[in-house]
Amino acid sequence: MRVTVRLFAGLRERAGWSQREIDDVARVADVWNALDLGDEPPGLLYALNKTYVERDRELADGDEVALIPPVSGGAFRLSEQPLSLEVVAAEVASDEAGAVATFVGTTRVHSRGRTVTHLDYEAYEGMAEQVMAEIAEELKARYELCEVAIHHRIGHVAIGERSVVIAVSAPHRQDALAACSDAIGTLKEKVPLWKKEVYVGGEEWIGRGS
Repeated sequence: MRVTVRLFAGLRERAGWSQREIDDVARVADVWNALDLGDEPPGLLYALNKTYVERDRELADGDEVALIPPVSGGAFRLSEQPLSLEVVAAEVASDEAGAVATFVGTTRVHSRGRTVTHLDYEAYEGMAEQVMAEIAEELKARYELCEVAIHHRIGHVAIGERSVVIAVSAPHRQDALAACSDAIGTLKEKVPLWKKEVYVGGEEWIGRGS
């Protein structure tokens, strides 16, 4: 089996090439080791034929696999693609952590007495990630934490899909749980994100938050 691998930004510079074909890989998870580029960087995402996928996805002959390095600020990301709890949790991994607390917000079918068909999220990109980073710094000042990661969807989000994923690592579970709870509350108050609920027969902007 032969697949095409594409690299971008820092990964492209690290490897010295942007595209090449490789053989003998069965799953997305096999690709990194086949490239012989050392340790896999934390927060790395994979896209298969231009769609984000999990690492266990099987490959077919002729597939294109793109390795997507973290954006600046890495742990604070807006995405039009489905969110991965595994990826967000990996971004807060630490040898000092005794606990990792996570929060996953999903789109529900009923809200305010109406039937929801989907959500639309809009963000002030650039500023939203910056405010997420500021929230993380405030949490680290308030609790004993290792790392904080926040990923939020923008655009069309279907029923049952994740709209936000938050992970917090800490030496002790009390701090991890409390900081994770504070993170979602503060995000809804401060981050320039707007949610439109689209109903059967109508729609409504709800304001900032998830």
